[in-house]
Amino acid sequence: MARLRGGAVIAVVVIFAVAGCKDLEDKGSPGAQGARGGGAALTAADALTVKGRAPKTGYTREKFGSAWADTDSNSCDTRDDILKRDLKEVKFTGGDCKVSSGVLDPDPYSGKDITYKRGRSLVDIDHLVALSDAWQTGAKYWDGSKRIALANDPLNLLAVDASANRGKGDGDTATWLPPAKAYRCTYVAAQVAVKKKYGLWVTAAEKAAMKKVLAACPGQKLPAGGNPTKAPSRFKAH
Repeated sequence: MARLRGGAVIAVVVIFAVAGCKDLEDKGSPGAQGARGGGAALTAADALTVKGRAPKTGYTREKFGSAWADTDSNSCDTRDDILKRDLKEVKFTGGDCKVSSGVLDPDPYSGKDITYKRGRSLVDIDHLVALSDAWQTGAKYWDGSKRIALANDPLNLLAVDASANRGKGDGDTATWLPPAKAYRCTYVAAQVAVKKKYGLWVTAAEKAAMKKVLAACPGQKLPAGGNPTKAPSRFKAH
């Protein structure tokens, strides 16, 4: 299983269509890093457009479509795809899509091992770039198809400790970083990759924080992959 912990570098497989749940494993995850030159993450962070935040006015989760839409058409919802990708010792209910249990070993944000059981709230799927943050840094002006794509893109999703995720809220790099310091370079590189892929801007404070983190790991590469930036036309956002 392709995973990143503590900034380890592994190979990426870029995907544009996925035929089944199995095919999504290890592809397009924020842990999958492209074979690019050293310092790609820092270079990309420096190139991000700087602007002030747009108003949060008008933001709702529904602007990004129904939660966990099957935009890759593999007959599994996005949440289960990410659980299957990120958990170990995965077990299913009724087939190979609905994840019933597994272990987050370790949780990237806290470094702890966390047992997942369906129906309990110990594991969340985090949007690395929070949807409300995306709304205020460009997504407000997109069509629904692009917003749905962002909300379900494996590049922007990670299974994490629920308490850490809820502490993050919709914070950006300037206001929140994972408690596990060894994961911070990987985390920030993933946020940079998402903002670059979707053309989202950053605030001055956010860019400064990104560059500060990535300066400590100048060889950090940039994750790549994930799904197309337009969702299939059958999906609608309100």
